Amino acid sequence: MILPIVGYGDPVLRKVGEAITPDYPNLKETIANMYETMYNAYGVGLAAPQVGMPIRLFVIDTTPFSDDDDLPSEEQKDLKGFKKTFINAKIVKEEGEEWSFNEGCLSIPDVREDVYRKPTVTIEYCEEDFVMKTEVFDGLIARVIQHEYDHIEGVLFTDKISSLKKRLIQKKLKNITEGKTFQEYRMKFAAAKKGR
Repeated sequence: MILPIVGYGDPVLRKVGEAITPDYPNLKETIANMYETMYNAYGVGLAAPQVGMPIRLFVIDTTPFSDDDDLPSEEQKDLKGFKKTFINAKIVKEEGEEWSFNEGCLSIPDVREDVYRKPTVTIEYCEEDFVMKTEVFDGLIARVIQHEYDHIEGVLFTDKISSLKKRLIQKKLKNITEGKTFQEYRMKFAAAKKGR
């Protein structure tokens, strides 16, 4: 089932997600719905807060990036078919020299900005089997993980840009909060909740 994506300004996007247990209600269905919602919106990642659930869960599938001919062929191969569910994730370490990449977010439509992040990330997480593992990722896979991880920490990519750039996009962010944006995918907005 395709879920509405929560727009910028909704308080759920600022909450630190709660850890979940294997008996979390309808977990398999929730994960399946999140993948379906992400694919419907042509995204490469989606975190539970973006669909209104303040829990430590996010899904990614970097396959769309594998078509980018500007990337080395080895990275294209790594990106193709990289689909993973992250539950109760915790970033242990971020390493390397920060690099810039133009990021966007399904909760912040029509806003894209260059964001600096470290290229290598070590993360502890479980998949649906709830067996904790620690893995190291780098490149665009690491970046997508870091972006989605920020969501379960109540952080948005717009928090990572300069104050000047924030001022330049202020009107766009206000419009999103008020629901004055149109997307090909379903969204719900903070202003609609307040009865405006």
